Amino acid sequence: MAQTHGDWQHWIIADDGFAYEAFLSEHGLADPRQVFLSSGGVGTGASRTRNVALDTIDTPYVAILDADDRLKPQKLELALAALQTHAIVTTGLDVMSMDFSHLRYVGTGETRALSPGEHKFESLSMDSMVLWDRRRTDARYDPTLSNMTDLELLLQLYRHAPKSMHLGEPLHDYIKRDGSMSNGKNVAAGMIASKTEILRRLEAGHYGLSAVDVSGLARFLRVSLAAEAAYGAALAETPELLFEDHLEPMLNAARA
Repeated sequence: MAQTHGDWQHWIIADDGFAYEAFLSEHGLADPRQVFLSSGGVGTGASRTRNVALDTIDTPYVAILDADDRLKPQKLELALAALQTHAIVTTGLDVMSMDFSHLRYVGTGETRALSPGEHKFESLSMDSMVLWDRRRTDARYDPTLSNMTDLELLLQLYRHAPKSMHLGEPLHDYIKRDGSMSNGKNVAAGMIASKTEILRRLEAGHYGLSAVDVSGLARFLRVSLAAEAAYGAALAETPELLFEDHLEPMLNAARA
């Protein structure tokens, strides 16, 4: 509601049967720009729930916002400007704890166009900060994957868009909530399985990307898989270690 660009709709899709419209109204957060949907069930999963909205929305642009994250006030304004030249826009992340204390930045720095093979070395964590022009490229989430569905969606989007524009300003608050899909305990097995499957699809030509882009993404995924395998021991040695702080030095070494 604090966006400097005010022409938006906020689609809230419940997958738990909860009456969010009444709840938000009771807390002074009613707004005619909010649209409420149901996934059609309870516990159907994040990917199926998001697809319900993507199958319904008729706006030209889409921005993803996880229920436990936030958009900085200028995100839509700046991203819409970038969408005039690029079909896909991503932004830097402000990684925060559950009490909204700053932990670190990810993907901040220079604003520039990125190829698919470059993207994950620039923005190594979480791809829910994506926005896209549905007239030039579009995709749906894959409910067969337990994790990494944001990256898989982005790879689908790259099928019709050779480059994305990455805004180096941290315009998206990524909340490291203990109970979220990517940050919960004992998620390594799901992460490894999903990354392995995405790697298989990449190398099988599933996304139609160039050999150079496949090589760059495959290099990222192999380093990330090695980081997943070593993260448990690293966390035992350094409690509260962020996965991004564990992964980044490994990516820097691979890039060098």
